[in-house]
Amino acid sequence: MPFKYERIDKNDVALLIIDHQEGLYQLARDNTPVNVKNSILAHAALGKIYNLPTVMTTSAETGPNGPLPKELIEMHPNAPLIQRHGEVNAWDNAEFRAAVEATGKKQLIIAGITTDVCTTFLALSLVEAGYTVYANSDASGTFNVRTAQDANDRMRAAGVHVLSMFAVATELMRDWRNTPGTKEMMPFFDTYLPEYGFLARAHDASMENGTPSGL
Repeated sequence: MPFKYERIDKNDVALLIIDHQEGLYQLARDNTPVNVKNSILAHAALGKIYNLPTVMTTSAETGPNGPLPKELIEMHPNAPLIQRHGEVNAWDNAEFRAAVEATGKKQLIIAGITTDVCTTFLALSLVEAGYTVYANSDASGTFNVRTAQDANDRMRAAGVHVLSMFAVATELMRDWRNTPGTKEMMPFFDTYLPEYGFLARAHDASMENGTPSGL
């Protein structure tokens, strides 16, 4: 069968925030704490920039798992926030499932903690339900690198697209001349991906000084 490249379509995709809780954050040890925090916030920010239907969920947030960071709530004050009290796989929660179905979207961008449980279990269920799933690997985290790799392999084997945050962001945008495009996305990268943001700053500085950088 010929390969079909199914791109993220900003007009047919919703964003899911899965168990990005302040307590569970402590378990995300396959990346640095700063990178994990940045990527969690960036994941949520993409939903705001692209005006994507967003659904959030937590697991037993009154216990040690803790609540979602206030920054996520402030970005999406009107998004459904489904508080699960037992279901490990969010798809097993009828209220969460109804909220996802209510978006009317066929593609879903997801991320969660932990990668091997909260992200993977849901991703597999979503594929089974007929959705095209894009797992933001940077905004998911787990106990160690090997566990993350095994989880990502399991998702890929089921047809889940496993992407970096940068790949998710640029595939949503597609063209710097689009809207959202350069104007909206350069501040995003400057905040959440400083390696790229400072590259752009250097380019801007050289152009302002009259010396084209060649980029």
